[in-house]
This record gives sequence, C-alpha cells and structure tokens, in this order.
Amino acid sequence: MSWMELSLNTTDEAVDWVCTLLAKNNFTNDIRIKKYTESESEEIKPDWTFTISLYLPYDIHANMRGSEIAKLFSPLQRTGLASDLQMAVVEEKPVDAELASSLIHRIGQKFVVLSADLPYGAQAEEITLILKPSLAFGSGLHPATILSLKLLERHITPGMNVLDLGSGSGILSVAIAKLGANVLALDNDTIAVQATQDAVSRNGVEQQVTVTEGSLGCGSDFGHWLGGDSINNVPTVEAKNQFDLIVANIPARIHIALAPDYQKALCQTHTHGLVIAAGFTVDAEEDLATAFTEAGFEYFDCERQDEWIALAYQLK
Repeated sequence: MSWMELSLNTTDEAVDWVCTLLAKNNFTNDIRIKKYTESESEEIKPDWTFTISLYLPYDIHANMRGSEIAKLFSPLQRTGLASDLQMAVVEEKPVDAELASSLIHRIGQKFVVLSADLPYGAQAEEITLILKPSLAFGSGLHPATILSLKLLERHITPGMNVLDLGSGSGILSVAIAKLGANVLALDNDTIAVQATQDAVSRNGVEQQVTVTEGSLGCGSDFGHWLGGDSINNVPTVEAKNQFDLIVANIPARIHIALAPDYQKALCQTHTHGLVIAAGFTVDAEEDLATAFTEAGFEYFDCERQDEWIALAYQLK
C-alpha cells in the first residue's frame, strides 16, 4: 500500500502546537516524531529540533487532506516556528524499530517518556511516563515540560501533597505520583482534564491523583490561559494552606497574577512551601522574581534550556 508522507521540522516551542493542531482536527494516526537531522545541503543552520511526520493512505482523498493539514500549520510557518510542509508518496512507513526509537525520550536522571502501548523494559531506577497523543499540551518534548520534570525529580519527596496547576496532558501529575506524592491535577480546559485522566489511568496512579476541572484562586478569572476557546464558569479551588508544593507549567502572566494565591495555598512549614513555575522564557524572569518576592517567596532553584527557564521559589 502507498502512503502520503507529510513532514515538517519544528522548534522546541512548536512541537506541542503541531501535535495539538493535528489532534484537534482528527489527524492523530501514524504521527512520528524524531530528532531533526541537519541536511548537508542547508547553507544556513536552522533552529529546528524535531521532525514530525504524518502518514495518510494514498487514495483519492490524500491530496485534499494534505492541503487541509498544510493550512493548519501556516501560522507556525509565518512566525518561524515550523518549516514548510513537505509531501511525498512512499511505499512503506518507517519500520517499528525506527519508530520505537523516536518515541522514547529520557529526561533527567530517572524519567522515560513513552508513547502509549510502546513495549519498553524499564531499567532499575527508571520511571516511565506513558502518554497518548491528545489535544492537551505536555508531550514531554517541550523545554518547559523537560525543565519542570527535572525540578520535580529534585524536590518531590514521598507523602507530599502537591498541586499540578494546568495539568495539560497529565505528564507532570503522573511523574509526581510515581515519585511517591499525592496530587490534585487541576485544569480549566475540559479536554486537558480528559487527557490527564487518561494518563493517570494508563500509568496506574489513580490512588494518588485526583483530577478536577477548575483553577486556583483568581485563575478562574482569566478564561483559557493559552488563548483557546472561551471558558466560562470555571470552578475555583480556594487557596487555604493545603499543599506542600505547587507546580504550574503555564504562561508567565498567569504566574504573576496567581503569586498571592500560591502563597495562601501552600503549607506554612520549614521544609516545604515550594512553587515550581514554568512555561515561559528568560524575558519574564525579572517580572516573575518581583511578583514572587512581593508575595512572600524567595528564590530557591532553577533549570534552564536555551531561552526557556523553570524557577523554584520557596516561602520565606
């Protein structure tokens, strides 16, 4: 059988956008993600990190569907986040061994992110995080997710009560649970809530993770944080000293607005009271430092990757 192969290269920032756009438009089958390999013919070194390929049956509908997918990516291409979409007819899709290799991503000292149903024999001390393609952010490929996981690996201890605010795909909630903590996974997007619940079930951590639609404190006043469809009547979780640690991989402006609520939601202890904030670049670092300091926090730790940064702030 012949296939139409659609492929494009993306930056770190765009990989989740591409997967989300495909899933939202029901193009979720046969998506392959692998590290970008620079071509010898390229005169200028691009900033691509990943190559995403999609395979469609090569039938009378293939060209029309290919054109529809190309339109989805035009905003990313205009802003330099993705290359032009390439189309080719191939007789075979990549073999399973090549696919398996492209879908295994190691993060930090322990975490291994896998595509759903991919066979994998975990080594001692490895923690597997099993996800399926969804409309929610958090594939494990975006720098903000990677940096969050690295900080969680350092600062989660068994028995903690943790809030995962803006849980997205559920990857951070699963990681926290597998590190031995209890999690409230909170998101104001119904699709994200469903994706988180799926991830929790796939990873067998239902006993440790409670998945809820809603937001913390004033977060419910901001609608959809990523600029998606309007969200009304978002349930609010009151901030009342109930968490040892909060992790939030969300836009900087939401962190700044929520800093006082973070302070109210954290337990007033000497050993905990930590916020791990991610989802932004170094351009926002100074404004975040001001907001957290004014809310009663002090700098504690950070992780950086290129222009992306994740910050940990602790109650004074």
